[in-house]
Amino acid sequence: MREEEVHYDIAVIGGGLAGTCAAIAAARLGRRVALVNNRPVLGGNASSEIRVWVCGATAHGVHRWARETGIMGELYTENQYRNPEGNPYYWDQVVLDAVRAEPNIDLYLNTDVREVDASGPDDSREVHSCTGWMVGSERRITFHASQFLDCTGDGLLGHLAGARYRIGREAQTEFDEPWAPAEADQALLGSTILFHTRDTGRPAKFVPPAYAKDLSTTPILRNRILRTGDNGCDYWWIEWGGELDTVHDNERIRDELQAVIMGIWDHIKNSGQFPDAANLTLEWVGSLPGKREYRRFLGDYVLTQQDILQQRQFADRIAFGGWSVDLHPVQGMYADEPGARQRYADGIFHIPLRSLYSANVTNLHFAGRNISATHIAFGATRVMATCATLGEAAGTAAALCVAEGLTPRELATKRTELVRHTLLRQDASVIGLADDDPDNLARTARVTASSHLTRLAAEPTPAAPGTPYPLTRDLALLLPVDPALDTVDLLVHGAPNGQSRELTVELWSTGHPENAVPADHLLTTTVTVPSDGPHWVTARLDHHPDTPQNAILIVRACADTALVLLPERTDGVLALRRKAEGDAAVDHDIPEEDGQLVLEWQARGLRRQTFAFRAAPDTTAFRPERAVGGYQRPYGGPHMWSSAPEDAAEWLRLDWHNEQELVETRLVFDDDVDEYLNNLHRHRTPYEVMPELVRDYRIQSRDAAGTWHTLLTVTDNRRRHRVHELKAADGSPVRTDALRLVVEATHGARHAHVIAFKAYGA
Repeated sequence: MREEEVHYDIAVIGGGLAGTCAAIAAARLGRRVALVNNRPVLGGNASSEIRVWVCGATAHGVHRWARETGIMGELYTENQYRNPEGNPYYWDQVVLDAVRAEPNIDLYLNTDVREVDASGPDDSREVHSCTGWMVGSERRITFHASQFLDCTGDGLLGHLAGARYRIGREAQTEFDEPWAPAEADQALLGSTILFHTRDTGRPAKFVPPAYAKDLSTTPILRNRILRTGDNGCDYWWIEWGGELDTVHDNERIRDELQAVIMGIWDHIKNSGQFPDAANLTLEWVGSLPGKREYRRFLGDYVLTQQDILQQRQFADRIAFGGWSVDLHPVQGMYADEPGARQRYADGIFHIPLRSLYSANVTNLHFAGRNISATHIAFGATRVMATCATLGEAAGTAAALCVAEGLTPRELATKRTELVRHTLLRQDASVIGLADDDPDNLARTARVTASSHLTRLAAEPTPAAPGTPYPLTRDLALLLPVDPALDTVDLLVHGAPNGQSRELTVELWSTGHPENAVPADHLLTTTVTVPSDGPHWVTARLDHHPDTPQNAILIVRACADTALVLLPERTDGVLALRRKAEGDAAVDHDIPEEDGQLVLEWQARGLRRQTFAFRAAPDTTAFRPERAVGGYQRPYGGPHMWSSAPEDAAEWLRLDWHNEQELVETRLVFDDDVDEYLNNLHRHRTPYEVMPELVRDYRIQSRDAAGTWHTLLTVTDNRRRHRVHELKAADGSPVRTDALRLVVEATHGARHAHVIAFKAYGA
């Protein structure tokens, strides 16, 4: 056995997506990082060992413009390019490559941390080191660091360090949470093992092992649905252990879950009820339970159910989520009630930095499913893409603590702006925070462009005439109102019987700027639709809000009439339809709660399509200055520069009154965060690279004589966020009074889109 001691700025314990993103974030900020994982692969529950899909704020496409950016966004888009079929082994390589690309990270796989050296009084402890055993290598390694991150999920590091935590459910009275039980208890969400099947092309038999569960002795056959076409996370409800200790009883839970999987497969193959299963075989069955819940640490803030559903904003918000409050019966697969109860907020929700560090251990951060949240709020924050964004935020915070000599509490309460500026500089997943970083010199420049989109419209063409979409239900368009919405023309097919129809058209606000649902009624008007057609009809609105915002134009159901649906994406616009009886729920096995606006007003089935319309007056939502000092993602408007639909190269330019000394530029391009990219289970999108993303571009500076010089050229870009060092020919900083981004080509879109164009000095 070899004894080793290593020293780092930051030690990240746990290599799931939270720990992976934490390590990458800290390393990119110049810190030396140890990433320590007790398994041979990274990714945690998302890895090929367990294979849970990477859910996040999009909530399977329920929320609009909600896909994560930052490091999790990079993983999504890189996986989409490399691995469009969703191969779990390829996904492992995407995650591993992202870590190995960072020279400041040392990766320790198969290293189980089980000892912690910490000292101090109960309310002010400090971690000095932790020690792990590297399985198969007989190495006992002690990790010394200034800051530690517990991204283990189960929270063993923090527990051994003396950090305060909770296990189980809080009483309803403690946080006034409607979904909490009357009395606190130790109930948990259980664990799950998944399986994959394959069609062999010929009959394949299955002889069950002796331990296979006889499903007739359980409630499963009467309370759960078995289908031969289902695989993997379709069987998320194979869950058990909520009445046990999901850590100390892990082996017992695993045995029960595997016995049930064998029983399910025996029933599908041998009961005679599934003749289409004759050629199916089990290709893979997991050996590790995918855990949902155990310790939740106590930070300076405990996130609650109301924070989620009321979408409370926090001054120290560092990430967002969008998954429902998703809670499961404690008996899991043996429960008589449905496998889950879910409640969605009207849009995404925010998470504060104060929930990502220990209230009593002065150098301990955490990220993932173990953050400071009640059991109820944890039901929404626990999904992996959200955990990944929390990891990026925690890793960023740890790096800043090292650089500035601060404790996590001091950083969160005294230097909130430093966290905000750093996260926005990294294009992290935050919403509603404008870039007010004084180091971004672009904010002091005059911004111009070769052109910009001024007309908000979607009109049929001979190549794309559109199709009638019957008004058998309410339909809607979300439109940016910037600066006003005086009229909207709609293309409508009238009744075929020679009679005109009266359409009721309403305008609604969205409530929160991050929402895309009708919240508050603004006005109602009617328009007359002649028979046959289609006809352009005009809704007069005269809506002049004080600030730019989104609004929703609702066209109420009307017999024998139809809007025209066009097969194209229109910048800043969404087509919506009101849910009708018989429409599929988010999950066909989970009953829906009433009064959930994001489920009532659906974008599914209409994404990248638009109802034909023409809005007046011209919009200012896509002017070039929108690419500087903005929100870096849709928030009450699209917040980007879009060129007019030209074929020639387009440019975006920064001009200063005085010469600047520049060393870096950062670009944020549009990769359509409304597109759902979780392909690790059953979802597929047709794009390996999003069409709106800029593909080829140049960065140029202007000399004193007015001549433009190309500093760098990029082709075949696949990334949303690009960071470029700026150097003159002699290697010195670039001295110029103007910087220009020239867009040569996109990956298919007719417009050049730039969300942010930033410039930094020495």
